[in-house]
Amino acid sequence: MTALPAPFEATLAAFAPRPADPAQARAPWLAARRADALAAFRAAGIPTHENEEWRFTRVDPIARATYTPAPGAVADGAAVRAVEEASLGLAGGPHLVFLNGRWSKDLSVTTGLPAGVHLSGLREALASGGPLLEAHLGRQIEIQEHPFAALNSALWEDGACLHLAAGTHVPDPIRIVFLTTPGAGAMTSPRVLVIAEAGAQATVVECYGPLAEEAGGADGNGYFTNAVTEVALGEGAIVDHVKLQLESDGAFHLAATAARLAKDSRYTSRSISAGGAIVRNDLIAVLGGEGAECSLDGLFLATGAQHVDNHTTIDHAKPHGTSRETYKGILGGRARGVFDGKIIVRADAQKTDSRQVNRNLLLSDAALINTKPQLEINADDVKCAHAATIGRLDEASLFYLRSRGLGYGHARALLIEAFAGEVVGRITLDSLRLRIGRMVHALAVSEAAGGIGEAA
Repeated sequence: MTALPAPFEATLAAFAPRPADPAQARAPWLAARRADALAAFRAAGIPTHENEEWRFTRVDPIARATYTPAPGAVADGAAVRAVEEASLGLAGGPHLVFLNGRWSKDLSVTTGLPAGVHLSGLREALASGGPLLEAHLGRQIEIQEHPFAALNSALWEDGACLHLAAGTHVPDPIRIVFLTTPGAGAMTSPRVLVIAEAGAQATVVECYGPLAEEAGGADGNGYFTNAVTEVALGEGAIVDHVKLQLESDGAFHLAATAARLAKDSRYTSRSISAGGAIVRNDLIAVLGGEGAECSLDGLFLATGAQHVDNHTTIDHAKPHGTSRETYKGILGGRARGVFDGKIIVRADAQKTDSRQVNRNLLLSDAALINTKPQLEINADDVKCAHAATIGRLDEASLFYLRSRGLGYGHARALLIEAFAGEVVGRITLDSLRLRIGRMVHALAVSEAAGGIGEAA
């Protein structure tokens, strides 16, 4: 067992009292899983730079802080506006809203769904669907390999549960929004479980943001979001999953997403990360059935002193699997970025076709990216490739645009937007794609303004 820093021991003590919950009382297996998860977290401890998987991401500010449960929040007009901001313009349709880790029924809409589709808070789902949750909750992710996922498994208070019965199809995107009050030194442990049975189809948009402007800073006075999302796909199921991470500048956001694919299923992930002081996204896709397909796209934007780390694993466990991965980073100021992408091809996974690309654009001399694409191939009849690049804006392209009458800032912004366009263009929701495009444009204009002096 690894000793935890004294401030974090105080955090665990603050979360220890757990009042009786009638919903959990109907799921006796949950208490055992919580205890196992806490034991796994204590055994692993908080990762340090000596851990290879955390070599470039220091979580010392998290370890040194003492966090408390988030206070209650009111579903008022400010909360409605925060939901809209975190959802980047998506409106209407079924959605769940969580304020400071607790489900807000007043701001949520769960009606109008097709027969066989159930959307609710996770605690409520425990009361009615215990056996189904017992089979899937905590079964998609290996907590021994992900200490903060273990911490979430021990402490989560509420979350989202989406169950798609076999053959069901939800035409509208389903939004799941988590909002946290900044500056209160609070920790929340959002949990999402998506169960898509055979042939089911849905689009899920998972959003994270603040309830108000940041009151603290990146010194430990902000809030800490420690999230886990699990996606279980049955045979032939299709899930399109979009994650929007737009936390406050002083927030810490650590998240793990684990998807397990059955035969002929298809999982698509679009990850957009633009907020937070220290951000870590772990994404694990296990292609556990023959003919499964996954597509992982990511775009991370970082300025100032932000640190954004993306760790991905695509595990081809069965034959005839296909995976495509494209992650792009745009970093300005003194930002730091990490991309660690691993493709594993098991011995039984013949006829695997997998490609991975990571491209990074540095907008300042002080920005830095560490990239580590990896292939682990244990089969001989496969097609696998990976590539990684780090570079700056092409001076020849800038000169060409300026020679056609564009100002330096406009030309620079245009090239930044074009770089992001490959990932942004793959988002199928029109309003969301346009809002993300505007977000990239705002960053491009800001960074271009900062670079005008360099070009003078």
